[in-house]
Amino acid sequence: MQFNSLHFLIFFPVVLLVYFFIPKKMRYIWLLAASYYFYMGWNAKYAILIAFSTVVTYLCGILIEQIGFEEGKAWLRLKRFTLFLGISVNLAILFLFKYLDFAFENLNSLLEALGFSQIDKSFDLLLPVGISFYTFQALGYVIDVYRKNISAEYNLFKYALFVSFFPQLVAGPIERSGNLLTQVQNVHKINLWNYERIVKGFMVMMWGFFLKVVIADRAAVVVNEVFDNYYNYGSVELITGVVFFAVQIYCDFASYSTIAIGAANIMGFTLMDNFDTPYFAMSIKEFWRRWHISLTTWFRDYLYIPLGGNRKGKFRKYLNTMTVFLVSGLWHGANWTYVVWGGLHGAYQIIGDLTKKPKEQLCKKLNVKTGAFSFKAVKVAVTFFLTLIAWIFFRADTISIAGGYLARIFTHPDLWALTDSTIYNIGLKQQEMNILLISIFIMLLVDILKYKKNIRFENIADNQNFWVRGAIIFALIFTVVIFGAYGYSFDAQQFIYFQF
Repeated sequence: MQFNSLHFLIFFPVVLLVYFFIPKKMRYIWLLAASYYFYMGWNAKYAILIAFSTVVTYLCGILIEQIGFEEGKAWLRLKRFTLFLGISVNLAILFLFKYLDFAFENLNSLLEALGFSQIDKSFDLLLPVGISFYTFQALGYVIDVYRKNISAEYNLFKYALFVSFFPQLVAGPIERSGNLLTQVQNVHKINLWNYERIVKGFMVMMWGFFLKVVIADRAAVVVNEVFDNYYNYGSVELITGVVFFAVQIYCDFASYSTIAIGAANIMGFTLMDNFDTPYFAMSIKEFWRRWHISLTTWFRDYLYIPLGGNRKGKFRKYLNTMTVFLVSGLWHGANWTYVVWGGLHGAYQIIGDLTKKPKEQLCKKLNVKTGAFSFKAVKVAVTFFLTLIAWIFFRADTISIAGGYLARIFTHPDLWALTDSTIYNIGLKQQEMNILLISIFIMLLVDILKYKKNIRFENIADNQNFWVRGAIIFALIFTVVIFGAYGYSFDAQQFIYFQF
């Protein structure tokens, strides 16, 4: 079930209606049932996988905690084995459904290169929606119990709700047990009838719908046209295509997290922020503090730090950094393009760290005012340029296509496309392109307010009267209904990160 579907527009009000009026002690049971129904909307068989992952990590968490009460090396080894078992089983499921075909393809390519016969495989497994998200969320819980950061949850149904909570189930944010599980445990204490919270939650949801159906889905038409036919276009159109992809993937992914946060707020839950104006970052390192925050912090806490972080010298620090970004790329999909994308970001960070002091010394010698707006603007522009280069590999189907796309940008200039109506005819009619550009401008204004003044969208009308807030909500609804749901045949477009 997609957020931008008629099914969800019926499902969510029904869930709220029951949730707000049933006895407090039944709330988590109802939300669990609603979450499984929501997930089964794609394929009922998916529920078996998420249920299995839930049971395995639930039992491992309890066993780890119980073993932790005992002393001795034998008990410690058993505790570590239980953690290893919980992680291995879940990663094995993830590998089976997401990476097995990829592994066989690369193995067969290697065998062919060595002159051996290829392995005949007959697997055709459908990738379950959101498997990477809920698997990481469940693994984070087991590791937290092992580290004694939290206590194990003994109520299976409450733990199952933590793993499957429908607003953030299939595309994040990847929640921590210390945040979401704690709220699930205390769901009976939530004061549901909070007008301010409900209104703000609804405004957040509508802003998310605006990002998705007005901007992301409209930008997707341009992006698909350019990337599918890149060999027919010159540098201006190709740059336009990748810039629009940067807008598309940001608005698409941020919209899901935004809708999830808003829906959860209406029900009294607080989810972590997943995006914080990433395209205003002045370095790639800062970009990753602002982009997909839940995944970035997950890799930091559960992979980078356990590998040694920056505690074992420069070489190990850079090796750990590159390992994390290569794994992050592979997490996004079973394709070498994602690995290259992750490798580029890892290389950006390593080069940035190696050149940090020389750049500071050069700026000092040249008396460059590093606090000036112009200097910061250049840093933002350079960072955005580097992310665009990486986005080409992320979006392209193959590395060779990405290379060809990148090469044509530098070898096929067509500056005249800026003076005629060429860019107004890339997949969209001029009227639709104007709507897209105006919408992007509105999105940038909202992001600037957040970046410069720390004013979030839902807080813009905090000090205004009822009529102003009502006008903003009406404008959002009107814009989403009139200008939204754009795509081929006006079909609801799937969120990009569903495939991850």
